[in-house]
Amino acid sequence: MKVHYDEEIDALYLKLGDLEPDGVIEIEEGVNIDTTNDGKLTGIEILNASKKIDINTILSYTIELDQGILKNKIA
Repeated sequence: MKVHYDEEIDALYLKLGDLEPDGVIEIEEGVNIDTTNDGKLTGIEILNASKKIDINTILSYTIELDQGILKNKIA
């Protein structure tokens, strides 16, 4: 997943994969879901994002690593 935020227009886009969307479903004013023809979700667009969600929370991230994988790679 990739997160894009345009502060100038206050729009957030969550790209959910590499598929290109074929259509858009507006689920409420300013919240759109991009989909493929076979119903797969490809992205979520949120307009006026700072009024709908805490932007600082969505733009921060935590990485969790599988310690077993790390041990195997080091050994």
